[in-house]
Amino acid sequence: MSRHERVQKGGQPNSDNSDEKDWAAVKALYDDLKTTKKPRPPKPSNAVTIAVSSRTLFNMVKERKVFEDEGLERYVMHQLELEDQPFTPGVAFPFVKALMNVNARLRELYPDSEELFDIVLVTNNHAQVGVRLINSINYYGIDRQHQDLTIERFCMTGGESPIGYLKAYMTNLYLSKDSKKVQEAIEQGIAAATMFTCDNENELSDTQLRVAFDGDAVLFSDESEIIVKEHGLDTFFEHEKEFENKPLAQGPLKCFLEALGKLQRKFYAKNQRINCPVRTYLVTARSAASAGVRVLKTLRSWGLEVDEALFLAGAPKGPLLIKIRPHIFFDDQMFHIEGAQELGTIAAHVPYGIGQKYHKGKRIDISDVEK
Repeated sequence: MSRHERVQKGGQPNSDNSDEKDWAAVKALYDDLKTTKKPRPPKPSNAVTIAVSSRTLFNMVKERKVFEDEGLERYVMHQLELEDQPFTPGVAFPFVKALMNVNARLRELYPDSEELFDIVLVTNNHAQVGVRLINSINYYGIDRQHQDLTIERFCMTGGESPIGYLKAYMTNLYLSKDSKKVQEAIEQGIAAATMFTCDNENELSDTQLRVAFDGDAVLFSDESEIIVKEHGLDTFFEHEKEFENKPLAQGPLKCFLEALGKLQRKFYAKNQRINCPVRTYLVTARSAASAGVRVLKTLRSWGLEVDEALFLAGAPKGPLLIKIRPHIFFDDQMFHIEGAQELGTIAAHVPYGIGQKYHKGKRIDISDVEK
């Protein structure tokens, strides 16, 4: 027996065995942490990233007034004084909760998948205000109800515009109350909309995310809407008939519908089409017989679909939206946004296309607006 073997037999420490035991202990601890701690957020390249401003997720009207009336320093101090008092839910809160419910269903079917909704809280608030925002998220159980669905990504820019960071976060949709920031995001090619609060919101589904889109200048370009505004309905109908086999160009929110479709197909693959927790709606002022074919063929050419296509032929959208009860409704014209709001629908304005130059069918005189 060699001296080395005798040392081992005599019970003296063997460095190789000791290292292996230490490594095994560390690995066991790491494995235990992996099973007991909340999973990390999905990689942005795999996720559908929704960036929401703090003023859409939470109601910060009072805080905004402090900022406007008393200035930044008093505003920050006010937030520090109340950081243990949660904000009340804002207009985007039900939408975010619905996204997280979809994530919970996806986790049941695909435990290891990173194809999930990922929420980024985006704000130009001072970083110190972040404590109150985090406390508010914890208070409402956004990160306790579904432990793998916490809002972990924050972007607090201390007074600077956060729009430049949206591409770095690989944002699929940006929601804000600041129309200028929304416009800036759309100009950078990011799907975005300005959210408006309803005085009386309709009761919403707890089990199914419902998203309603206008067509022209939202899912599609404003090509056809330009013809309506500048040449009238008769020319528009002739144009759509002539070009019904030519797909419309994409609009600012086409990519978000595409992202929703990607997640829907994961449920379809598990024979969950009927019970899919995501449902999409096209709610358009177009008439079906005269101008609907091109819209449906455009969606088909993109490899996309909507669950329901509702052609209203110019009728008001608000009464129909009451039946749908969407968590969010996107439209490019404030006339439709206001009509939806009045009847309790959470609506988001997409400031894109020629419709921004018109209100209730009449062209806005920019010189009058600027006076």
